[in-house]
Amino acid sequence: MSTEPDTSEVYLNGEFIPLEEAYVPVMDRGFLFGDGVYELIPVYGGRPFRLSQHMERLDNSLRSVRMENPLQRDAWERIFARLTGSTSDDQLLYLQVTRGMDRIRNHLFPQGVEPTVLVMAWTAVPRDPDISATGVTAVVLEDNRWHRCDIKATALLGNVLLRQAAQDAGATEAILVRDGLVTEGSSTNPFVVQDGEILTPPASNRLLRGVTRDLVLELARGADMPCAERHITRDEIETADELWISSSSREVQPVTLLDGKPVGEGVPGALWRRMDGLFQDYKQS
Repeated sequence: MSTEPDTSEVYLNGEFIPLEEAYVPVMDRGFLFGDGVYELIPVYGGRPFRLSQHMERLDNSLRSVRMENPLQRDAWERIFARLTGSTSDDQLLYLQVTRGMDRIRNHLFPQGVEPTVLVMAWTAVPRDPDISATGVTAVVLEDNRWHRCDIKATALLGNVLLRQAAQDAGATEAILVRDGLVTEGSSTNPFVVQDGEILTPPASNRLLRGVTRDLVLELARGADMPCAERHITRDEIETADELWISSSSREVQPVTLLDGKPVGEGVPGALWRRMDGLFQDYKQS
């Protein structure tokens, strides 16, 4: 999906302004320290997808970094409506809150400063139809990021380096392993299918609990598809019948090649096709 804003305006600190005029001071802590959090929300048919879950996760991230939500829910929704209301195309909403601007560069929290709030939207590129036929590729990499991956923080250098390493290896995504256990992808949550059961790592500080991840589990349980949250070893992903990745921008994608070797039969599996159908039906509803 596209990650380049194509809207004529963005929301920045109480104002709607043209994208090309949107700047923050160099002393903003988001710029200096990555001291902020964010959310990425799909918009289908003009409606933000799983909005309550995304806003709840925003609140959790803000609490974790000792910040308060700068806006009430209705204020957020008015901003979203203005930025997404000019098109019926599927879109992605990006919102970011940093701790704001200090007078000096200081690791300690500044006192009495206003947070920086940014919201922008862009048109989502439709899913590549080849994914349904061929799937995507992944490599396994060591998870060397910090230990609070449950916070959706803007400090994403670790994820950026891992995603770039995956691309350098000719893969779409990196599946990350720490202490022999799967955590997540560089920007996704993984699922393993073994003997008809859908498995994903349990929520912890080692991974971001994805909104799409939770929806996959919800849909599986509603359709009586066996599923569980439990630790998954590196050996288990290498011998999986099916392997999926999920995120707000990717939805649910089948991985058919892992470290250059076929996953299962090397084509999108039957359970992924069933889950993809459930997911698309849910979107339409």
